[in-house]
This record gives sequence, C-alpha cells and structure tokens, in this order.
Amino acid sequence: MTYLVGLTGGIGCGKSTVGARFAELGSGVVDADAVSHALTRREAPGWFAIRAEFGEGFFGPDAELDRARLRQAVFADPAAKARLEGVLHPLIREETARLVAESRTPYVLLMVPLLFESGRYRDRCPRVLVVDCLEATQVRRVVARNGMTPDEVRAIIRSQIGRAERLALADDVIDNDGDQQRLTGAIARLDRLYRRLAGA
Repeated sequence: MTYLVGLTGGIGCGKSTVGARFAELGSGVVDADAVSHALTRREAPGWFAIRAEFGEGFFGPDAELDRARLRQAVFADPAAKARLEGVLHPLIREETARLVAESRTPYVLLMVPLLFESGRYRDRCPRVLVVDCLEATQVRRVVARNGMTPDEVRAIIRSQIGRAERLALADDVIDNDGDQQRLTGAIARLDRLYRRLAGA
C-alpha cells in the first residue's frame, strides 16, 4: 500500500510550489484541487453533478461552469456550500484514491488545502506536512496571483482553520516565508524521512 503524506497549508502558503519541489525529487503528488477542477470541466462527472444539484444558473453560454460565480455563492451561504461538498467530495475522494493507488513512486503527497477541516482525508494520511508562512505573506502572494483585494484574501484565511491550530496538528512543518536555500534543505530532509517511513 502506498505511503501517503497529507500536504496542506493556508491559502498562499505555497503548497503547489512545495509539492512541485518534492516531485522533482521523485515523490508522487496528487492535488485534490486539480482533481476537482478536472471533474468539473464540461461534461465531466462533477459538471453533471453540479448541474443536477444547482441548475443551469452557474453555467455560461458555452455550458462551462462559472467557477467564480459558484465560489461567491457558496462562500456566502453555508447551506449551498454543504450541498456542493455533498455532490463533489465523494467524486474527489474516489478519484484521488484511484490516482494514489496507481502511483509507483516511493510515497505520495496528497495535497488537500482543507485537509484538517475535512476529516476523511486526514484519516487516510499517517503523516501530515503543513506549509506555513506569515499572514502578510499569504495576503501579498494571493493579491499578486489572483487579483483579489487584501480584504477578500483575509476573509478566506478567516474561513480556514487557524494558523496556530494547523501547526499544532502537523507532524512536519515547512516554513515557506522566502528563504529558498532553507526551503530546499527542508524538502530534502523530509524526502529522506518519507522514503524511510515508506519502506518501514
């Protein structure tokens, strides 16, 4: 059975960057967000599920999902968020499990932004790595990347598990606040650790 390391962190902490660096060293990486995106492309299983649950109002003239509009709607409405999760999460869990099972790497990083918030993923991972940085760094990165306002980014941060709680739940932590040499060393050390654990 493939050894699974959960990879998580707040928005803008650099999970994708860290995951890519591990992949360069030979680990597998399964990104739940990328899986979700693939499942909700036109006429994919998640696309049909959302259309059946919410109707055609969240789809453009080309029948593609209007992701920004749906994101705004569920962010403002906990009941709508629960409905969306109810139709999408089982599909995402099934597909991530399939990708993990197909991996032939020494271990796999399962990248889940809300890993602690959605307990089913935590239960699958014997070890969890948190990518961490200061809130000011998160805000700066997401504003630059997504064009959101600082207040919008802070609202998303507040909707996620708190930084202190996330760090307390972690088995391993990578500080991704800008020192690339330190980041490279930390990733190399953890890669060696995960290879040992996968072989145990």
